[in-house]
Amino acid sequence: MASALPRTAFADTPCSGHQLLSQPRPQGSCKSVKRSTFTSPDKTLIASVQAVDKSLNATPDMESNVVIRSSAGATVASKNYSSPGGANGYYVLNAKWSPDSQYFTYSMMSSGGHSPWSFPIWVYSAKKKLFASFSDMIGGSPTVSGDFTIAEPHTLNASTWKEPGDLTDKVPVSVDLETAFDKLPAPPK
Repeated sequence: MASALPRTAFADTPCSGHQLLSQPRPQGSCKSVKRSTFTSPDKTLIASVQAVDKSLNATPDMESNVVIRSSAGATVASKNYSSPGGANGYYVLNAKWSPDSQYFTYSMMSSGGHSPWSFPIWVYSAKKKLFASFSDMIGGSPTVSGDFTIAEPHTLNASTWKEPGDLTDKVPVSVDLETAFDKLPAPPK
């Protein structure tokens, strides 16, 4: 099971949770919100999931920015999942490193509630210094659960639908991440 990001008292405070607020919160009211960090098993990289605060009507952890840094603190890569209005992006639900420290994997959920059945999974490759969609690794099929596991050294196990559009019958899918990244097309320069 992937580790869930720490969340506290979702509905009790305007500084946590995943629901739009009935009233805007005061500007600068959520300065105590902390990022979640995930250190690779070999301690060479640190992934941090930071809350992106775009809208005062949205709680600050509704949308995420994922940053990969070296152990010395240098930014290696980042991917921002926020939207201009703060309600059409994604927030990170579960995240973990592969046992070999080569892949940081995280599942996401829509901040605006659209496609509530879809939980996009993204993977960062330390070797290639590249983010890639897990959906691209499984023929464009969506992942239909935010839960996943990673078996040694770097096999990602998740679930997709059996038939397109059929959400009642989930099927497991496993991908060796090293092989999958080698098969992905080269990123545009």
